Amino acid sequence: MDAAHGQQHPPGLYLKVWGLLFILSTLSYLVDFYHLSGYLRWSLIVALMLLKAGLIVAVFMHVRWERAALVGAILLPPLCLLVLLGLMLTEARHTLATRLLYFG
Repeated sequence: MDAAHGQQHPPGLYLKVWGLLFILSTLSYLVDFYHLSGYLRWSLIVALMLLKAGLIVAVFMHVRWERAALVGAILLPPLCLLVLLGLMLTEARHTLATRLLYFG
């Protein structure tokens, strides 16, 4: 296949991804069906959501076949935001502990 026509992917790949997305969506609904609560519920929901989003971005938006620079440009900023969010969470816990110690 020449470069003018672009890269073609087998339809079976898309069908497998659709099937996997269906399974992940079913698992998301089962989290609600079994009335899970607390951190377990939200951890499962977020993990399943991120898996589905990752599959969609990788396959349907063709990021899986892109250059490393483009993948870095798409994946690196959210990763940096997660690191900064973790640092803010750590600081918030420290601030709360300090306030409780001195003012509580």
